[in-house]
Amino acid sequence: MTNSINELEETQVILVSGSNTTRTHPQVARRIYDAVDQGAKLIVIDPRKTRIARHAHIHLQIRPGTDIPLLNAMMRCILDENLIDDLFIEMRTENYLALRDTLLQVNLDQAAEITGVDKRDIARAARTYARAQRSTICYCLGVTQHTCGTANVKSYANLAMLTGQVEHEFTGVDPLRGQGNVQGACDMGALPAVLTGYQSILDPQVREKFAAAWGREMPETPGLTVMDMTHGGHDALSLVKPHDPVQALFIVGENPMLSDPVLGQVRASLEGLQFLVVSDIFLSETAELADVVFPAACFAEKDGTITNSERRVQLMNKAIDPPGEARTDSWIVQQLSSRMGYPMSYASTAEIMEEICLLTPIYGGMYHDHLRKAWGLQWPCSDRNHPGTPFLHKYSFTRGSGRFEPEEDIKPAEPPDQNFPFVLITGRSYHHYHTGTMTRRSSTLNREHSIPLLEMHPLDAKKLGLENGCRVRVSSRRGSVPFTLHVSDQMNPGEVSCDFHFHEAPTNILTLATSDPVARCPEFKCCAVKVEMEVDHV
Repeated sequence: MTNSINELEETQVILVSGSNTTRTHPQVARRIYDAVDQGAKLIVIDPRKTRIARHAHIHLQIRPGTDIPLLNAMMRCILDENLIDDLFIEMRTENYLALRDTLLQVNLDQAAEITGVDKRDIARAARTYARAQRSTICYCLGVTQHTCGTANVKSYANLAMLTGQVEHEFTGVDPLRGQGNVQGACDMGALPAVLTGYQSILDPQVREKFAAAWGREMPETPGLTVMDMTHGGHDALSLVKPHDPVQALFIVGENPMLSDPVLGQVRASLEGLQFLVVSDIFLSETAELADVVFPAACFAEKDGTITNSERRVQLMNKAIDPPGEARTDSWIVQQLSSRMGYPMSYASTAEIMEEICLLTPIYGGMYHDHLRKAWGLQWPCSDRNHPGTPFLHKYSFTRGSGRFEPEEDIKPAEPPDQNFPFVLITGRSYHHYHTGTMTRRSSTLNREHSIPLLEMHPLDAKKLGLENGCRVRVSSRRGSVPFTLHVSDQMNPGEVSCDFHFHEAPTNILTLATSDPVARCPEFKCCAVKVEMEVDHV
């Protein structure tokens, strides 16, 4: 996030895209609703009529996977009406002429046809966003979980830079992260091409610095993403070179047997390993396949830090002792490392953080004693005296000038056809989290939502002779899954929607492994399916 969550309350225009914010980020949604109550305009880009979309002044109900033509059309309107920020473009950006040339080729009628959005609404949203002094973009997995996910993100950055809606308080581009502390995991190098603080493994000076600190040579090539480990990196859009099969995996707090696409392939990959270790607080579907399971401590049973979506690093103190033989992640990793030949022994998480601060410039001041003085600090925070950074890019971007990256329309990998006529959109429930490893064990939450539901438009249900509450089977080219039908007008005809929290209905049997060529994020939000009544319920 370029900005802080509380800045949303002072923003004049909020553009929310690919985010069912009320369900997935309720605290962020509360601030958005507060801003609307104070007069802010709300624009929502989403294929579904979610709760936040129903509160929007403008809802652009696009067809799944058509963000790029929509945004190009919005930017064409901004260009035609001279709503661009000429000074910002001249002083802070590069490659503008390439973007302008691309936008001049955009036809609004064609964009309306591709996206399913009236061109007058596209123009109205463009004017609303561009004319405000303080506009902010919030997006989530509905933007990134496509084969064009990286291109989508660049397009939203293009929109912000074209109008100068970045570099100030209350303006910017704010990705809402999909899981707790996923921001912190990325900050700490849980990505295949970087070390802590996004320091590239390809940079010789970075490798030398870490080699000197750790007494070991650093690899010169990036590692593999999850998709490359479990699916081999051989899909049509992959830029990853074929590699030797992974022989052993250590999975920490993740449940790919429900969360990854093409679950049949995931199971085959995990069962084909020579050795699988899982560390988790419950015996997940993935842990059931493991050779060794480490019982891990949960967040309340350990010290450390958590970094949230707004880059805020917060100190966490242990409230209770772990039960039984459960141990903290840091203890488990240190024991493994020491027994595998690299002695590792830290007296406390504060000592671990000291090493992070010494090696990671953006975390340079995140010592525990400094964090105790405030309700967390936002990176970059260079030293103990630094107050943290509420918003980014005030004087320059990390790379120097902001670079416009014009993008062309990228079609979904698997459009609907006669055999599989519906587009499936996956999402999340208000009452459950991710693969349900924790929330499905709560009787209160299960009471609120205990049945895996498939949402379908009333016109489609009538056409297929289906009634609300009946049992249906959803099938794709990869498998089939049972659901209970929920007839709803939240989506357009021809689209269906479900969540992926239920092991009884493992949605990701249906989804496809084709992924974004840069981020390697699978296209969870768009695959072709058919819907039929369950045979034994006919």
